[in-house]
Amino acid sequence: MKTVNGQEIIQLFESWSPKKLACMENDPIGLAIGTLNKPVSKVLVTLDVNEEVADEAIAQGCELIIAHHPPIFRRLSNIRTDNPAGRLYEKLIKNDIAVYAAHTNLDVAEGGVNDLLADALQLENRFILEETYAENMMKLAVFIPTANATDLREALAKAGAGRIGDYEACSYTTMGEGRFRPLEGANPHVGAIGELHVEEEVKIEVVFPESVKNRVLKAMLNAHPYEEPAYDLIRLDQQTNVMGLGRVGYLPQEMTLHEFTQFVKEQLDVPAVRVVGDLQSKVKKIALVGGDGNKYIYSAKRAGADVFLTGDMYFHTAQDAQAIGLQIVDPGHHVEKVMITGVAKKMARMCEDKKYSVEFVQSTIHTEPFLFV
Repeated sequence: MKTVNGQEIIQLFESWSPKKLACMENDPIGLAIGTLNKPVSKVLVTLDVNEEVADEAIAQGCELIIAHHPPIFRRLSNIRTDNPAGRLYEKLIKNDIAVYAAHTNLDVAEGGVNDLLADALQLENRFILEETYAENMMKLAVFIPTANATDLREALAKAGAGRIGDYEACSYTTMGEGRFRPLEGANPHVGAIGELHVEEEVKIEVVFPESVKNRVLKAMLNAHPYEEPAYDLIRLDQQTNVMGLGRVGYLPQEMTLHEFTQFVKEQLDVPAVRVVGDLQSKVKKIALVGGDGNKYIYSAKRAGADVFLTGDMYFHTAQDAQAIGLQIVDPGHHVEKVMITGVAKKMARMCEDKKYSVEFVQSTIHTEPFLFV
């Protein structure tokens, strides 16, 4: 196993839950406290970071904390160690514990918070509630001597071009002739200086997500025998990698709203839920947003959900939901704790594949501020 530093761990994490997926303006994600430029052998995964969690990280010997809720949410005007926030930051810094936050990007990511909640509720045939991110596709058309075409196609495929749905290495080839006259100072792969040359060439066309453009172009230039390759690069209206906030899916079997509330309490490990709706009505199609999903009641209604499950439901928003015939189950914000086990297991698998010598510890500190009496 390989000794690893914090930067390598977070680079791997962001390959799964990149910052570009964040869907809240000025979401304070990323490194919040400390440095990643150090060896890391233990990582604590937690929903929140408070002094108890910091003490847990110290006791466990963790050099890094990955949290869902950012420990610094608003701009600081000072760091005073005679108040709770200042004491927390002081403790983390003095013990050289870095804190990295993945907030709405982890909500959106495949296998992130919303998928973990949907998994817990056993939702089937799932789709995104509100699209928040998509990449445009691009098309590369490159002209190359026939003899070199196979090598170029393989290089492009390896760089990520030509992946369409469940297929890879997709390309289209047309035959033709290329003409050029090398000038003084050129170093042509074929042809002679000052003479018009005709070469049997093919045009290879591939599509790819815009995010891999630089990698694809680099692969093309490295594999191409010409010092001045001719190619077209076109940005398409077609989109791929569509992702978003919330999930909509179907329960394995229909149940009453009352039965669903009991199911939610059991599956999400909460003592109580708030409900809007008819407890005897039949429900099967569920929309959910982890955390505060007040702004998505109309999205849930448009999706045809029988119930919208989310936390922190406001009084007047609940009234609006009632008025449009949308039933609500509010199990609280803290159900996002599903990310602790989900992230720890996912990162452990990813690091094991990379042969990284690092342990992921699941926080056991209960950070729910509310008591149910």
